[in-house]
Amino acid sequence: MWPSSRKIMNRYWKLSSLLLQHQRIHTAVQYLKSKTGAEHRWLERHFKDQYVKKANQQNYRCRSAFKLLEIDDKYSILCPGLHVIDCGAAPGAWAQVAVQRVNATGYDPDAPVGFVLGVDLLHIFPLEGAFFLPHADITDPRTQKKIQEVLPKGKVDVILSDMAPNATGIRQLDHQKLISLCLSLLDLAHHILHPGGTLLCKFWDGGESHLLQKRLMQDFKAVRTLKPQASRKESAETYYLAKLYKRASYTASET
Repeated sequence: MWPSSRKIMNRYWKLSSLLLQHQRIHTAVQYLKSKTGAEHRWLERHFKDQYVKKANQQNYRCRSAFKLLEIDDKYSILCPGLHVIDCGAAPGAWAQVAVQRVNATGYDPDAPVGFVLGVDLLHIFPLEGAFFLPHADITDPRTQKKIQEVLPKGKVDVILSDMAPNATGIRQLDHQKLISLCLSLLDLAHHILHPGGTLLCKFWDGGESHLLQKRLMQDFKAVRTLKPQASRKESAETYYLAKLYKRASYTASET
């Protein structure tokens, strides 16, 4: 008897993942040989990172998957049947977690089937159970219109954001740019987030963090600050988890 198409696809993805890992290791070794000093130390630490190793072992696209897994295990923001948008989705690790947790592939026939949409300026390789909008700016009204067209009934239950702007090296400027991106998500939430919905967004700590926190507290009933263990200690990244969205979408008179 021929194996089912799902088994064939699973074997294909496992083989593809192994080949990709082999290519990464080979490339990394060659790259390490050409580097010295701080760059060499950073790369060496990266490949010794327990979460990098776990990502390779469990076929996640990058270590950031474990940040979302950790948060969801503790706060239960994803469950079967929910509709999710992943902003700044590339390379797709958070989308992988979301697909699993909301049953977007319908793998569990006894659970509701969810939906996952990923958006990023960069290219994103296809992922079973997810719909991607690559080369798309989340702050562009044209992208936002496309998002509403793609989403079932134009709405989501959860907005995820691990996105960040291209770093300039000027800490305050980078901080301000990321806060601005997060605030743009709240504007988008007015149009696509169901009442009672959840928003999880990354920010870099700094002088304007309180502006984002204040806005979140206006729009959600519960807001907390998180620093997952999977987040590197030396990193300035922190997350706001906002639950129970209490503001309805804009009315026609507001748009």
